[in-house]
Amino acid sequence: MDPEELLNQNGGEPDKAKKESPLVSLERDLKLFNESIREVAVEIMLEGLSLHPIFIAHQHELKLGEVILDRNELNTEWSIHASTIEEFTERGIIKAELKERFLTTYKNPHDFMCLFVVVPEGANFVYYPYVKG
Repeated sequence: MDPEELLNQNGGEPDKAKKESPLVSLERDLKLFNESIREVAVEIMLEGLSLHPIFIAHQHELKLGEVILDRNELNTEWSIHASTIEEFTERGIIKAELKERFLTTYKNPHDFMCLFVVVPEGANFVYYPYVKG
């Protein structure tokens, strides 16, 4: 037996052992949540809370924004919270001096959901297009 075979315990298929990217499950959940997230975004804008809604996608406990879709209640992999750029700057997630730069890259909230995706390795902003129904 070759040393490589001893190290490779899963029958010579190393790719099968790799865990699916969390973004694959996030995309599945976003397709499911699409209309709900869009409705909340429109509500945030119409009520004058903010012109820049931000949705936080996470799989852990998080104290940021308001829970709108709870993964435990919905039996999904991701929870979604609704927030705004104002909360992000108040809490220092977006530094005040970088707010303008953030706004220049912020996509049309009628066409894209702005997601702050939190994973164990860190967090980042992602824009995901709304699926046109």
